[in-house]
Amino acid sequence: MDDLIKRLMAQGLTEEQAYKAIEVIKNFTKEKFPIFSGAIDKLFDKYGPKEDDDFMP
Repeated sequence: MDDLIKRLMAQGLTEEQAYKAIEVIKNFTKEKFPIFSGAIDKLFDKYGPKEDDDFMP
């Protein structure tokens, strides 16, 4: 996911905008393919931004 974020930022988006764009894509994909909703969540959550303050795994 870092590679995708970097590519979006290279196109002029801020890091926050890049993550928001990915969120929009994730939600769009879930709407179009609801049967894969769980798999899509797992894929995007695995590679999403990490919470620095979270000390629990």
